[in-house]
Amino acid sequence: MFLDSKIPTEKFIRFKSFEKIIHYEKRKSKIRLALILSVLFMIIMLLPWTQNIQPSGKVSTLDPQQRPQQINSIIAGRIAEWNVKDGDIVKKGDTLLRITEVKEDYLDPSQLTRVDEQIKAKDASVKFYQNKATANDAQAIALEYSKRLKLEQLQNKIKQYTLYVQSDSISYLAAENQLKIATQQLQRQKQMYDAGVKSLVELEQKQQAYQDALSKKINAENKFYNSKNELLNIKIDKNTIDQEYREKILKATGDRFSSLSDKATTESEVAKLQNQLANYSIRRGFYVIIAPQNGQVIRTTKAGMGETVKEGEPLLEIVPVSFNAAVEIFIDPVDLPLIVKGQKVRLQFDGFPAIVFSGWPNSSYGTFGGKITAIDPSISTNNKFRAWVTPDESDKPWPQKLSYGSGAKGIALLKDVPVFYELWRKLNGFPPEYYTSLDNKKEKDKKGEK
Repeated sequence: MFLDSKIPTEKFIRFKSFEKIIHYEKRKSKIRLALILSVLFMIIMLLPWTQNIQPSGKVSTLDPQQRPQQINSIIAGRIAEWNVKDGDIVKKGDTLLRITEVKEDYLDPSQLTRVDEQIKAKDASVKFYQNKATANDAQAIALEYSKRLKLEQLQNKIKQYTLYVQSDSISYLAAENQLKIATQQLQRQKQMYDAGVKSLVELEQKQQAYQDALSKKINAENKFYNSKNELLNIKIDKNTIDQEYREKILKATGDRFSSLSDKATTESEVAKLQNQLANYSIRRGFYVIIAPQNGQVIRTTKAGMGETVKEGEPLLEIVPVSFNAAVEIFIDPVDLPLIVKGQKVRLQFDGFPAIVFSGWPNSSYGTFGGKITAIDPSISTNNKFRAWVTPDESDKPWPQKLSYGSGAKGIALLKDVPVFYELWRKLNGFPPEYYTSLDNKKEKDKKGEK
């Protein structure tokens, strides 16, 4: 009643009953506030929350040709001139520095000319040996032809003397028969002379006939044996000539093969010198170090001119100015089963302001969309698994001024769950989608039983 009236309350403060009424109204407002807060808390607990994992990473690229490249000296040398300095922007093919030779084997400025002259001299030797081999081949052919003619000539002579031997043999047999007849006639004439039938003159005629037959027989025999000896000598000459020409032909053939061998050796030396000349020419091209790609020069490792460098020693590094950006994120082994290829990822880049609500990615500001492109099957040196994230074409494009190696933070989006479930999961230390995996397992078991 006192509350509804316009009577000032200061007058009733001294009454205890009024004081109790005033406290009752204050408590009622607190209860109302508590109820409102409880309702709000229940509403918040029922709001959807996107489970996620937040691996860190850095900006990189999938193309190895677009990554920072270390420029090394292929040969040992002395720095003669620097054409760039740290921070310079270079294009592919620009001269970075020039070095000179330090090895005594390559100091001669006329080295290429001298090697070229050696090659020409060796080429001339190759032609000489080829001509010599051709001449030896022609000589062998000529000897073979001469041998054939000689052997044919001797063969004809053998046939001729064979006929001579046959003829002399017949003459010898005829002379033997005549001697035999003359001997028989002489004996009969002598018997008849002793008997007084024939005169001494007739006996002497028979003795003369006998002497003539004996002489003819001896001449025929000598002629026969001379023919046989001549035939034998001709056969010996044939074998001798055959052997002689065989040796000459073999010598000519051997000289030909020797010339071909010398030619092959010289050709090998020519190839070796040509290889040496090519190596010298290519080595001279290494005196000038050029940029392999467009980029910015960083971290020159040598102080200046006159400093020597070793083979394979780093000289500087080039970082590409433009590249197809990708983010490599590193995932804990416990979270690896939650990451699959093609999965959506939100990214926050260092240097770009962002307001991030991890549970409400759609309400975040300053994040960029990406998707998992590849996942390494083996663990990295930091005991985490690397995954590659590329831009999501359906989302807004990534910033144009991303620097290679700058930091990035990924938010891999998982299942939508109520807030109270997420709090309960984290209080119990369960991983995201833990019970979903169990449910899926139970469903698979049921399908297996059916």
